[in-house]
Amino acid sequence: FETIVTNNIFGDILSDEASMLTGSIRMLPSTSLGELGPGLFEHIYGSAPDIAGQDKTNLLVVVLSVAMLLRYGLHEENAARIIDNASLETLNKGFQTGDIFLAGKVQKN
Repeated sequence: FETIVTNNIFGDILSDEASMLTGSIRMLPSTSLGELGPGLFEHIYGSAPDIAGQDKTNLLVVVLSVAMLLRYGLHEENAARIIDNASLETLNKGFQTGDIFLAGKVQKN
């Protein structure tokens, strides 16, 4: 699914569970949209106290959340696509954070 519409609590549960399909809870952007407001765009892992101070935060998911803001909050599809493509290109070049590290690839924390 590209988009699942649900209430906030069920959405939190689904996003946490679905995140493991990517291999890491720290890989999925998320949004909560309402009828009247611009929405809330964030990564799904909260404050991540388990990795605090270890320089392991996956900032790619923050960038992807900005793409969601552009796409769904500001209706700027072209700008969102540019961010999506740049993110994919970065991963395809082998740059990774510790939570998605694959042996034999370049790792940049």
